[in-house]
Amino acid sequence: MKLITEELKEQFKQWGDQSQIKDPMILAKFFDPCGSATWWISQYDPQTNIAYGYVTGLVCDEWGSVSIEELEAIKRPFGLRIERDLYFTPGSISKVCPGYHKEQSTEDRTIERDTDLQQ
Repeated sequence: MKLITEELKEQFKQWGDQSQIKDPMILAKFFDPCGSATWWISQYDPQTNIAYGYVTGLVCDEWGSVSIEELEAIKRPFGLRIERDLYFTPGSISKVCPGYHKEQSTEDRTIERDTDLQQ
C-alpha cells in the first residue's frame, strides 16, 4: 500500500510546519496490522520522503521522524505490510490519539525533532 498519496501530499503542504504547535493536526495514521505500533503523522517532506509525527505502541511513545520508504519496506507475516488507515479522519493529536498526554511541551517535541534531523 502506498502510504503517502497525492491527496495527502497536498494536505501536508497546506498545513506546513507544525513543530511549534502544541496540539498539531494529525493528517494520516499508519499502523502495523500484526502489532501495536501506530504512527500519527503531522508533517511530511516530499523531497526526503520523511514524515514527522507521534508513534505509539513501540518501546515508548514519542515524537520523531520516520522514513516512509522504510515503513513501506517492512514485511509482516502473511504478506501484510504497514497500512494507512483508510477511515481515519484528521484531527488534533489530543483528539485522535487515545492516551496522548497534552501536557508534553512543544519544547520537548522540538528538541526531539532537532535531534532526529541531525542524525
